Amino acid sequence: MMASGSALAPPAGLGTAARDTASAESRGPFFTAKGVRGIAARVIPPLVVLALFLLLWERLCSSPTAGLPPPSRVVTEAWDVIAHPFYDNGGTDKGLFWHLSASLQRVALGFSLAVVAGVMLGTLVGQSEWAMRGLDPIFQVLRTIPPLAWLPLSLAAFRDGQPSAIFVIFITSIWPIIINTAVGIRNIPQDYRNVSAVIRLNPLEFFWKIMLPSAAPYIFTGLRIGVGLSWLAIVAAEMLIGGVGIGFFIWDAWNSSHISEIIVALVYVGLIGFVLDRMVAGIGMLVTRGTSAA
Repeated sequence: MMASGSALAPPAGLGTAARDTASAESRGPFFTAKGVRGIAARVIPPLVVLALFLLLWERLCSSPTAGLPPPSRVVTEAWDVIAHPFYDNGGTDKGLFWHLSASLQRVALGFSLAVVAGVMLGTLVGQSEWAMRGLDPIFQVLRTIPPLAWLPLSLAAFRDGQPSAIFVIFITSIWPIIINTAVGIRNIPQDYRNVSAVIRLNPLEFFWKIMLPSAAPYIFTGLRIGVGLSWLAIVAAEMLIGGVGIGFFIWDAWNSSHISEIIVALVYVGLIGFVLDRMVAGIGMLVTRGTSAA
């Protein structure tokens, strides 16, 4: 009986190979027809619209009397700016990479400060009825002030362009973070609060384990709005404070009548703004496990 049983048993190596083959078959091909169709459905429509837009732009601006250059002339006239973004001749004579890098550094610092202060103030307003009655009307008034209206005050206070630009970013992006955080805190289910009372969470534990996770979708909505406003504010502020930055680059190109360079810079500004929004949305999807809007 033992000999018969061993004769019927398959070799160990053959069993492993069979399992690997079955596992590979269960995983299926890396690219499927459905996946390719899904990618095409997302990629092809924007490309078609972009091609039609460029064609229309080319036709409308090809006339000698047109105020704006067509795309073909933009590429020709601004080729040095496009092909050499990393050159650095000192001072403000730098490639687009360095101007964009300087702007992004200001946005990163100002927006980070706004995130910390906005979440803390939003938590206070959302958690405390007295704080909401006292602070919410003030916040609603301050958030309607245009970003550049803060710039003269910040220049008078800091007497330097760099901290003034960072302050403008901070004061522009903090309001949607405060408001959305407060709404998220106020919408925490009462059951969560009851559970925290039963297990006797202290205020810090309640903040980290209950409040932040529950309000995270609202907070990241505010962050997405805030980062977009930050990018808008820095471009406008840099036009006035000067120095290295994409806003200064655009204003300097205007003063030099280099319209094609302005158009190229605007394309970069739009692309980076889109990337910043996608980055915040992606982090929000990871933190909230898909409950935050992408």
